Amino acid sequence: MRLEKCYFCSSTVYPGHGVQFVRNDCKVFRFCRSKCHRAFKKKRNPRTVRWTKAFRKAAGKELTVDPSFEFEKRRHVPVKYSRELWQDTVKAMKKIDMIRVRRQNQFITNRLKKGKELRKEADIKEVEKNIHLIKSPAVGMMAKKLEAKLVEVIHEEDVEMMDE
Repeated sequence: MRLEKCYFCSSTVYPGHGVQFVRNDCKVFRFCRSKCHRAFKKKRNPRTVRWTKAFRKAAGKELTVDPSFEFEKRRHVPVKYSRELWQDTVKAMKKIDMIRVRRQNQFITNRLKKGKELRKEADIKEVEKNIHLIKSPAVGMMAKKLEAKLVEVIHEEDVEMMDE
């Protein structure tokens, strides 16, 4: 059973499925579904159509060259192991899982960072707007009394300086 790749979206075309288009120069184009075939006939570029693998690779959404990704592909291939090789493979698999978790967490934090900043700014504005609810009225009275005392002290010093 031969599995082909769709010319437009790079997904798998199973036997008996999809459409095959043969151009005059004998170039064969295989499409997984009519959606891909129509897009090809409309002369759309797969790198600009958001749902294709070519777009994901061009936009940097998909890991294309990553050693851990390559190892992940080989992970499910049965291989006869010696004890040492098996232990090394288990360590490598654990490390890959750690890397994957760290990258996912970093992606989530980067994605949510902007919203966090916006929420913080909104909270600061709300506090500034409603500061009268937070400040105690007694603090305002104390400030006025202190200000009045300072004015009296300054006035007394001025009077003493004028007398001299």
